[in-house]
Amino acid sequence: MPDLQMDMTVNGRRVTKPAGPHMRLLDYLRDELNLTGTKEGCGAGECGSCSVFVDGKLMKSCLMPVAKADGATIETIESLAQNGNLNFLQRAFHKTGASQCGYCIPGMVMAATSALRENPLADVEEIKERLGGNICRCTGYSKIFEAVEIARDVINGTLPATALDAPGAGESYIGNNVRRLDAPSKVTGALRYAGDMVMPGMLHMQVLRSPHPHAQITSIDTSAAEAMPGVACVITAADVPGEDGFGVFVHDQPVMASGRVRYVGEAIAAVAAEDLLTAKAARDAIKVTYEDLPAVFDPEEAMRDGAPVIHDYALDNIVKHVPIRKGDVEKGFAEADLIVEETYSTQPVEHAYLEPEAGLAYVDHDGVVTIVSPSQNITHHRHMLSKIIDKPIHKVRFIMSPVGGGFGGKEDMIFQGMLALAAMKTRLPVRLVFSREESIVSTAKRHPARITYKMGLKDDGRITAVAFAMISDGGAYGMSTEGVMRKAAILSCGPYAIENVKIDTYGIYTNNTPSGAFRTFGAMQAQFATESHLDICAEKLGLDPFEIRKGIGLGGRPADLARP
Repeated sequence: MPDLQMDMTVNGRRVTKPAGPHMRLLDYLRDELNLTGTKEGCGAGECGSCSVFVDGKLMKSCLMPVAKADGATIETIESLAQNGNLNFLQRAFHKTGASQCGYCIPGMVMAATSALRENPLADVEEIKERLGGNICRCTGYSKIFEAVEIARDVINGTLPATALDAPGAGESYIGNNVRRLDAPSKVTGALRYAGDMVMPGMLHMQVLRSPHPHAQITSIDTSAAEAMPGVACVITAADVPGEDGFGVFVHDQPVMASGRVRYVGEAIAAVAAEDLLTAKAARDAIKVTYEDLPAVFDPEEAMRDGAPVIHDYALDNIVKHVPIRKGDVEKGFAEADLIVEETYSTQPVEHAYLEPEAGLAYVDHDGVVTIVSPSQNITHHRHMLSKIIDKPIHKVRFIMSPVGGGFGGKEDMIFQGMLALAAMKTRLPVRLVFSREESIVSTAKRHPARITYKMGLKDDGRITAVAFAMISDGGAYGMSTEGVMRKAAILSCGPYAIENVKIDTYGIYTNNTPSGAFRTFGAMQAQFATESHLDICAEKLGLDPFEIRKGIGLGGRPADLARP
């Protein structure tokens, strides 16, 4: 189809640039007009990061075909700060610390602007309602609502403009609020994340992923993709010149599947092309044949004799077993007046950071392979990539772009290797931006866990012994599993002084999506079980759940326990 001839007003300027017929308003603003303050977080109208005004109405630009914006007046986040000066609302966001990772903040500021335009006297409940279409994964929202209330009152004259000024530090910054230095760039949309960055001659990458949980790759035919006009390269595991393996503790994961796929969503091949549509078409033209292998999805089943083996080096499918022994557990149970045994389970959890994974790679004028990405562990990534691409460390550079939410999930080097290989092969910059669906299907989750908890107690609430066994699903690759199991074991019994303990934590390979780092790093699963178990034990003993904790916190010696 021919390009659309667009005529619209954007931020007070007439724009007549053509647009591809496939484009959404979001694509047009970002790719054609370079207005990258408007973000894509979900592509489904759920997160609100792409919010703009269309003829004065707040709209989610990821849902609007660009053709429908022809003749419209568009306002983006870039229009709000005049001559570099933050408006009242942006200053209020800066004042309260309402921006953390900042990825959602341009859309949030646009929604707040709409709320105060619609009702300059909106109370906090109405503000919450009007911002309900915008998601934030960092702040907890309270500072955002506080900022909108302050801006409302300044605009209405019930607070002086000085209410937006920076608080004084007094004699020391310690103990005083200090405004974030990076907040102005976040509230104006000026801060560029990896997916916002462009370079001359930049190629676009798309990744072919496995539809099978466990299969042997019998052939990969990339000829049709390579023959397409606009395709610069296709890469597979065969393009890795060095040691093909990475991970946080064990380097068991290849850059792309090498011979075998181990989970649905694993990368098999990647295409770099002149534009995104060509890259997608070429990706879909790659032909892969598979031979299905037996798969295992339950970690307890994976530990049994005869279970499918995920990695040949771990025939028992155990990534890491951490045992801790203290005292005499059997003696402790024998001394108990009450023994309580329960099983607890937790589910996998998606990080759902607002910024999907993205990165930009290029080879600079000195031959240094450079990766720009929101990596949470860039020094480790640099050393791993050096071995993968078989270059000395001084020829590998990582630049940490702003992280639009991470929570541990961007600790893994899951795509940087592919970008490096494509940049080396083409000698051109290459950018990859995950879709939300791709992010969910291919990246690590919080470890789901199954915990068996046995506790012996005296009638007064003193704990005599604990036997704790936690089996966690590590998924197809090791990632952070070893560290998570160590932390879970160390913190398994919480802050309580217990003389006799037997602790075992197991991280297990399965054919599920890999598990990795997530806030609390194994402590949440263990503490959920410990605190739930204490509540049950307190109830069975007829003790107040708060008092039983106070008692066992005193070196195992009960305090004056209050019975309810």
